[in-house]
Amino acid sequence: MQQEFGLHPLAVEDARHGHQRPKIEEYGDSLFAVLHTIETWAEDITIGEVDVFVGRNYVLSVRTRTQRGFNDVRERCEREPELLRHGSGYVLYALMDAIVDRYLPVLDALEDELEGIEERIFAGGSARANIEALYDLKHKLMAIKHAAGPLLDSVGKLYGGRVPGVCHGMQEYFRDVYDHLIRINQSIESLREMVTTAISVNLSLITLSEGETTKRLAAYAALVAIPTMIAGIYGMNFEHMPELKMALGYPATLAVMVVIDGYLFYRFRKSGWL
Repeated sequence: MQQEFGLHPLAVEDARHGHQRPKIEEYGDSLFAVLHTIETWAEDITIGEVDVFVGRNYVLSVRTRTQRGFNDVRERCEREPELLRHGSGYVLYALMDAIVDRYLPVLDALEDELEGIEERIFAGGSARANIEALYDLKHKLMAIKHAAGPLLDSVGKLYGGRVPGVCHGMQEYFRDVYDHLIRINQSIESLREMVTTAISVNLSLITLSEGETTKRLAAYAALVAIPTMIAGIYGMNFEHMPELKMALGYPATLAVMVVIDGYLFYRFRKSGWL
């Protein structure tokens, strides 16, 4: 195929090795595009790659690590013969538009996932599990960012300035893809900020919970301290302690302990420590 269509050796090498950064490169009168696909699988996302060779009379695509095909792109091209007259430029647009549009449902699913994590945070769920889920979500958003971000500059060159020959007449359509990419990147940044905020809120709630526990422990220690002090004093076996000879000395001491502890308990409950 390289000899048949006169494909550039550097583009062919990139397609063979794969794992390329999303980009669109011009080689003479042909284009070489690297696009990343995003698919969900078992509550995780997988990143695939589509390498596209575009000339005046051909479009070749090479898929790797991608389960879903592009039969819908072919059906769309067949339904729009008036646009298909633009040739390979329209096929490239339809392919790029399909790949970019597939990012949106994934972002919607991640937004729903974030809302679920936020509900668990305020419902008192496991703090460790929430943090792990938020970092996993942040990792997924970064993967989408790496797929959509680099395409902004590349797609911008297909409708503004010196447009490659195969894209003539399709500038408005590539600008539409560019607008979709801007929307996607803005959504990614918004979700990343929300994830960062959720992590901060979760950590703040952990700190508040630990503070409440510390206050309770301090309150219980204060309640125990008074009886311990009084019992310690009377356990020292001093010789001159007149109240020990009193008939009501023991009940009076117990009453003092109860009154002091009752007062402290009341104050702690009123202040929210218990």
